[in-house]
Amino acid sequence: MLFPEEKKVYVFELDDVVFPKKDYLLQVYYLFANFIEFTETVPPQADLVHFMKNHLEHQGEHLLFEHAQQTFGFDQKYKENFERLHVNAILPLRLHLFEHINTLFAQLKAADKHICILTKGNPLEQLNKVKFVDWGEYNDKIKVYFKDELLFRGIEPLEFLATEFAVEAAEIQFVD
Repeated sequence: MLFPEEKKVYVFELDDVVFPKKDYLLQVYYLFANFIEFTETVPPQADLVHFMKNHLEHQGEHLLFEHAQQTFGFDQKYKENFERLHVNAILPLRLHLFEHINTLFAQLKAADKHICILTKGNPLEQLNKVKFVDWGEYNDKIKVYFKDELLFRGIEPLEFLATEFAVEAAEIQFVD
């Protein structure tokens, strides 16, 4: 994979850039379905997971809980559990980098470039994802920043990263 040689810092989004977001979501849905089956005895975990996976693939995440709740008749009170799992789920499986990202990281490391993550969305949920990514040899070499947190604090992310890495803004390459 080619990358602009003149850049010094490469900034990646997390979801669907570094790893497939659906790998995280499907594990959250699996955990939620187990919780519902254990708590209510119905629906069977496999049926709920299948429904949620199908919904994700064809309609996306929007209103997924509501559609599942209407279809299977479980109580609305479980929405809080569903949302909490997105933020603090302990995943049964590690999240794996896309192979082309692994290759690109290796090339950037060999070229002595800086690599970081600037991810948008709920910082707590994004941090939970970061914890479960199998970073391999890059585990201690990649810094993670949260765009929404920076913006909330009134900090412009590009300027912040330029200062953080002591480079000009033009020397930063965004990969998203």
